[in-house]
Amino acid sequence: MQSIVEIYFVIFTIYMRGKKRTTIYDIAEKLNITASSVSRALNNSSYVNEATKKLILKTAEELNYKRNTLASNLRKGQTKTIGVVVPRINQNFFSNVIAGIEEATYQKNYNLIICQSNESHEKEIKCVNTLINQHVDCIVISVSVDSNDYQHLQNVLDQGIQLIQFDRVADELETLKVINDNEQASFEAVCHMIEQGYKKIALLEGPQNLNIFRQRKEGYLNALKKYNMPIREEFIIANAWTKELGAEATRKLLSLTDLPDAIFASTSDFSALGVLEVANDLAIKVPSELGICGYSNEAFTEITSPSITTIDQFSVYMGKTVANLYFQEMENNDTVVIPKIISIKPKLMVRGSTLKNS
Repeated sequence: MQSIVEIYFVIFTIYMRGKKRTTIYDIAEKLNITASSVSRALNNSSYVNEATKKLILKTAEELNYKRNTLASNLRKGQTKTIGVVVPRINQNFFSNVIAGIEEATYQKNYNLIICQSNESHEKEIKCVNTLINQHVDCIVISVSVDSNDYQHLQNVLDQGIQLIQFDRVADELETLKVINDNEQASFEAVCHMIEQGYKKIALLEGPQNLNIFRQRKEGYLNALKKYNMPIREEFIIANAWTKELGAEATRKLLSLTDLPDAIFASTSDFSALGVLEVANDLAIKVPSELGICGYSNEAFTEITSPSITTIDQFSVYMGKTVANLYFQEMENNDTVVIPKIISIKPKLMVRGSTLKNS
């Protein structure tokens, strides 16, 4: 049995399908004038006298005429539209990047089309192909976690569409890129934990096919080397990049004979949240018995108990930087884009989960 809402929706859909969009030819037919005269009047041309122009504008309003800006922009060789592909819209980092892009593009009267890959390489390819078919002027992307082939991104370049990568990037593609200094940020985070008195620090790492997770692991290893601390392979857990995987990795670590006294969830704050939840379940005191550090500065990290030490990637600023980089290239009017990498230094946000000395 259909609900009343469903019935109304079906009626509305049938109604809308039956409605024809008003064109300049409809206006011309109604007034018995040429379509070119209508077009000139709508574009405020001086070749149409004021009386005719007013009549055309009045008729256009009566017929509910809407200008097809996409078609107009295509005739000018651009759509003033940027496509954005992110792994997950519901993560604070990516939503903030989108907000930063939108703030910059709004000022330039550009539109955004936002796509979500859901960490699926196959869906990412479909998103990119859809944006190509929409004739966007630029595609901004942070690749999915299981990306291993980037022919679809090479296709973007082959189509003459601007491509800007951010955060998770394909190193082999020479494009404009906006990234964080992930290695240095991780180095500072682990050094902080060591200085707080933690001596056995475990690492939850992300898929090593992605550059950002390789860099974060390198920062972790460099910090251990600086303080002459041993690198213990059993303390490094692969692919723990979600809350569930973070919790699973934590249970594995806490089942060892020699337990870690701190965990650096280099993949995300969601992974760090999984660590905290397991610690609470096992009545392990944070930070006195177990230190926890995450990555990304998700909003919830400030309200957990204790609050979670993390790394702020300045995501809104990153989004603005991405958009402004595109506009700078547009203003240069160069036919060949010179690959460029802009690196943004993250900031360690020290909170309760690692303040062992306090």
